[in-house]
Amino acid sequence: MVLLVAKISKLYSKLENLHHHSQTEALLASFEGFESQVSNHLIKFQSLGLKILSFSWIHQLFELISLVNKAFARLVVEIEYPASKWESSSIDEYLKYSLNLLDFFNSISSSLSHLAQAKLSLSHGVSLEEKSSSLGLKNLKPIQPFKPNNKKKYLVKEKVKDGASLSCKEEVIHHALMVMESLSYWVCGAVLCGLSSDDEIYFEVRKLAIGYVKVSSFIRLESSVYEFVVEKKNGVKEVKEVNDSLAKLVDAISDEKSYDDEAEDLRKKLGVFEAMLEGFGKEVDHLFNEVLSGRNQLINGFRH
Repeated sequence: MVLLVAKISKLYSKLENLHHHSQTEALLASFEGFESQVSNHLIKFQSLGLKILSFSWIHQLFELISLVNKAFARLVVEIEYPASKWESSSIDEYLKYSLNLLDFFNSISSSLSHLAQAKLSLSHGVSLEEKSSSLGLKNLKPIQPFKPNNKKKYLVKEKVKDGASLSCKEEVIHHALMVMESLSYWVCGAVLCGLSSDDEIYFEVRKLAIGYVKVSSFIRLESSVYEFVVEKKNGVKEVKEVNDSLAKLVDAISDEKSYDDEAEDLRKKLGVFEAMLEGFGKEVDHLFNEVLSGRNQLINGFRH
């Protein structure tokens, strides 16, 4: 009888270990699937062939935040581990992440507002130029870089472990959250760098992202952005184009030459610039509301 009980206990132990191993493999597969989705989004973005730090590039890059957040949400559903089951460390990390994102979005909106105000001032200067070249010349000033006040330290203390260590749902969620968080911060840093020509915040979030986002597609993308930021530091392409067009107009006015063509060229570039600002501004507002809504839902869920 004792021998029989021992054999049954050993059998149960084997079955339990087998179940645990099977669960670990399933969780690992889910996490790898999440990383694969992130990688695919990055590869698709790179395949667009957009010029680095053009408005089109910035706009498309910014949309990666929403795509990665949705990939994280699918992971949560797939492993059947809703936020109501998360441990306090993951909840705190997500709340910190969403708050930092909103802070980033406010800085991006401030940069866009600065550019919109500069565009409005230039449009006013061009209209004055039609009445008086000397009066218009005083108001034709190039767009200056905007320095965001956001100088916070976005550091994640815990390191993402290798996939083999993901043995429970909490670990999977926490590590996926670290990937989503650091990649989103990197995107915001790159966007702000382009809009403001301030590379300080980019270098800060770059260190974080390199430590947590291990997919090769990100490493290639980050390398090209880093090289551009370090070597050129010209800011967004369309701002430079507006300033170059403005410089030609100012030179023509100063030299008392005919400047109708230069003035028309600047008007066209300002029109395109305005449309890009409005389009991107709507995307920032949309994602701000999306993140804020998700954050409020999580907080309200725990209150109830």
